Amino acid sequence: MPKERKKSLCMDTLRHAEYYGMLQTFDDLYAKSKSGEKFPNLMELILSQDNIMLAYRNIKSNTGSYTAGTDHQNIGDIGKLPPSVVIEKVRKIVTGSQHGYRPKPVRRKDIPKPNGKTRPLGIPCIWDRLIQQCIKQILEPICEAKFSNNSYGFRPNRSVEHAISRTYSLLQRAHLHYVLEFDIKGFFDNVNHSKLIRQLWSLGIQDKQLLFVIKRILKAPIRMPDGTTEYPTKGTPQGGIISPLLANVVLNELDHWIDSQWVEHPLAVSHAYRRIIRTSEVIDKSKGYVMMRRTGLKEMFIVRYADDFRIFCRNREDAERTMASVTQWITERLHLEVSPEKTRIVNVRKRYSEFLGFKIRVFRKGEKYVVRSHICDKKLQLEERKLVEQAKHIANPTEGKSQPVEIGLFDEMVLGIQNYYKIATCISLDCRKLHRRVMTVLTNRLNTESGCQLVREGGVMTESEKARFGASAMVRYVSGINRPIYPIAFIKYKMAIGISPAVCCIFHSWQEKDTRYAGSGHDTIFWTA
Repeated sequence: MPKERKKSLCMDTLRHAEYYGMLQTFDDLYAKSKSGEKFPNLMELILSQDNIMLAYRNIKSNTGSYTAGTDHQNIGDIGKLPPSVVIEKVRKIVTGSQHGYRPKPVRRKDIPKPNGKTRPLGIPCIWDRLIQQCIKQILEPICEAKFSNNSYGFRPNRSVEHAISRTYSLLQRAHLHYVLEFDIKGFFDNVNHSKLIRQLWSLGIQDKQLLFVIKRILKAPIRMPDGTTEYPTKGTPQGGIISPLLANVVLNELDHWIDSQWVEHPLAVSHAYRRIIRTSEVIDKSKGYVMMRRTGLKEMFIVRYADDFRIFCRNREDAERTMASVTQWITERLHLEVSPEKTRIVNVRKRYSEFLGFKIRVFRKGEKYVVRSHICDKKLQLEERKLVEQAKHIANPTEGKSQPVEIGLFDEMVLGIQNYYKIATCISLDCRKLHRRVMTVLTNRLNTESGCQLVREGGVMTESEKARFGASAMVRYVSGINRPIYPIAFIKYKMAIGISPAVCCIFHSWQEKDTRYAGSGHDTIFWTA
């Protein structure tokens, strides 16, 4: 029997927050934030022994922690020190200096993009990354209690699948067929620092020492590839551990403002009632929505993943009015610029709208409209180039690598594409195109004078591989090598599942007679009037 290859999934019995007894602390912070309490003294928690040890554990599990910053150190250097020394050093770096916390210069690295351009990436020093992780662990439950349920990026228990599921629901069930595609110019590079600090304060994070540390993180000097040093006056450091959380803080205000225009409008809230659907308790605002449609209010729903967001409207007039008002709001309130070239209104009954690597339309089926989605064209071309290039390496391995290693890398690519895009309704059609192209390359490259080395049988699969690809006749092997080449075309569409109410934490205790609703659409039943 072949040896079972190492699984990439974490099989730990404990969730990461349960280590070092921090789970109760995080739950308490969430509950206090949900109830509206302020937090003037958070540094004690951030610099606590258990929080620092948990931060080290979380960073160590990330392969990026072995990339050195400007100090030429990585997580391995910290791991050589006793825990007591690590804890003491973290506290000294943050509070030990008379000038306060001063992060070391961030190493700038340019990452190539598929279009030939580059994306700037910042690599903080490992001690600064550890400090950022300590801060993130304490701030995250506080912010989660105040975040909108309509944002899905860089948040616990949320994923692209949830965002796409919500998109499908708005298009197919709610019949909101006018999609506003927004693009903010250089969002991460243009975040206003003063505005961000005020937003943190309004969320209840009112520890002045902590806010001072965050300011220093935002203004950390950047060591450019040519050796020069820049001092940022705006933006969040891309590559910083705390940056995604801060980005959600910035755009959370936008989420709630859009909610207030329709989902959380007083008229909708006042006519809301609870009902049971299957096994979940939901808040039905349909009566309020029917009344609101008679008033001429703009109907709008937002789905946001980091700085990529879409707004859904019922008709073009509402979409045009919404685009103008949202653009003005982002400019005046967030001090950010909307790109007019990339911002548009799409009628998904006539053409595709792209979101998170998917292109989505609705087609009439009888008296209804149904969603149809594919891998977007640019992503499909990119994935095809990557697969074809790796297929060539299978035939002619790169220096220092063997054929089994190259096959393993190819299989990882296949699994990555299938796992991400399997919620596209037409994924089978897209993957067949990829499969035909890849198999043509493999067949031609592995064709020798003695015959083609690409064979149907002769290798063996592990139990997990049999469970996933055992029924496929498209599995191939390289002659003499046991490791299978996964067939990318052997895939089945998976229905995108939305977030459960328990995960959303959207319901307050009914016994407490709390009249606030954190409505997002997860808790909303849609009816067409």
